[in-house]
Parts: sequence; structure tokens; C-alpha cells
Amino acid sequence: MFVLLAFVFLTGCGQPLAAPPHTSETASPEAGPAGNESSTTVYPTDDLNLPRVPVELVRAIDGDTISVMYEGKKENVRLLLIDTPETSHPRLGVQPFGPEAKQFTKELVEQAELLELEFDIGPNRDKYSRLLAYVYADGVMVQEALLEQGLARVAYIYPPNVRYVDKFDDLQRISREQGLGIWSIENYAQEDGFYPEEAEGAEPSKSEDYDILTEAPEPSAGQADVPANGCHIKGNINSKGEKIYHTPESRYYEQTKPEQWFCTEQEAEEAGFRAPLR
Repeated sequence: MFVLLAFVFLTGCGQPLAAPPHTSETASPEAGPAGNESSTTVYPTDDLNLPRVPVELVRAIDGDTISVMYEGKKENVRLLLIDTPETSHPRLGVQPFGPEAKQFTKELVEQAELLELEFDIGPNRDKYSRLLAYVYADGVMVQEALLEQGLARVAYIYPPNVRYVDKFDDLQRISREQGLGIWSIENYAQEDGFYPEEAEGAEPSKSEDYDILTEAPEPSAGQADVPANGCHIKGNINSKGEKIYHTPESRYYEQTKPEQWFCTEQEAEEAGFRAPLR
């Protein structure tokens, strides 16, 4: 009996008790459409059951931006960790796959019976006061769905708001390898943005002296782009963190979203802002 028990004990110890929590398995070639490989990969963020906030949809603004009713107010929500091509940018206009991304997001959020926001551990607003969140439509994360379809790229990775970046990177890799959506145009989607001129042979725009919302702002009482106290010089911080002021005579004055108003150029310069380069 002792020999038998020892044999059973040693045999059982030779088998793992459970699979490691973060192992990856590669799907077979027959796995199906983009995204299925990721579904066989276990991530530390799977099944976290983090709290989500139910919201009411107002409208889809763009592929990566929606408007919702949150805590009794209408708020714009920027989808964390992704970027989709533009559809209404004052300078960039309509970019390839921008309308497709917007329509995809629009259908997901409009058809959902339950729309929810999940916040990360860092700031939940950007410099434009938009909410930063992961958006769920009937339990489906919109960011993941866009990446699986090749309608978004992983972008704006600012720790600590990086909860799902590993999974997003994998989804992007799969859609890129399959040449879906934005990845069907060579060199169009790059690490720092979209380059439609690569496909069209056009000259790229080189001005970075202003940074604006990806959607046209809706007029409302007390809106930030209404001149304050009779002062008409706009102070803006661009995507590189540069402080730039624009007078009404500046080339990009109308497109610039002000974050601060100044009455004189000297006042702007004393606050650390500079004039645009051209």
C-alpha cells in the first residue's frame, strides 16, 4: 500500500497544477479573422472586473471621440490609447479610412443598449477637458473593435493610463500583418500619425504651431474660445508641449483652440508663450 501511495503522489507532482497566468498561445492559421489570435492570449488585465460608469450617448463625433451625458452634463470622451483618421479636422480634412472609422464607432455606440466608461488610474481628462476612457458598447470595448478592424492605431501612450496597451499592441500587429484598413496603404499609418501624402504624392503639412480638437467645437455658453475680458490673443499648448500665442492676424488664429487669453503680446510672452514661427 505504501509503495502504491508513493507512486500516485510522485506521478501527481509531475503535472502542473494550473497554467501560468500570463502564457500566450498562438492561434492556428484556421483561427479566422483578425483578433482571434489575441483571444487565445491571456493578459494580466483580463477579467479584472473594474468598475464602469453607465452613460447616455449624445452622438458619435469621430472614430475616437464620442459625446455623452456624464454626471448630468454633456461631455466629450476621447477613447484612450488609440487614434483614428480624421473626418472633420480644419487643417487635415478627411483622411483615408476616417469616415469608415467614424461609421464603425457610430454603429457600435448607437446600437448598444448599454454604454459604459472605464477610467484608468491616471488623469481622466486631457488638456481640452475631454474625458479619457475605455468605452464599452454592450460589453464590447470600442477600442479593441476598432483595432481589430484596422481602423485605429495605438497612440498617445501616457503612463499611468496604459492598462490595455499590451493587448492593443497585439491587436494592432495582427491587423497590420493582415493588411486591414489603415494598414492596407503602405506607410500611411505611422508611429506619429497618418500620412495620406504617402499614397497620394502630396506635400505633407509641416506646421505644428497649433493644436486643436479633432472635431469642430460646439458653441455653448461660456465656451473657452470666446474672448475673455476683451482680450483677443489666444494662448495654446501644442502636442509637443510648446506654448504658442496667436494674434487675430496669425495664419492659424481661427483654427486654434485657446487654453488661455491674453490682452497683449508682452503679456503672453511673460507667461512663457512665443509667437508662431510663421
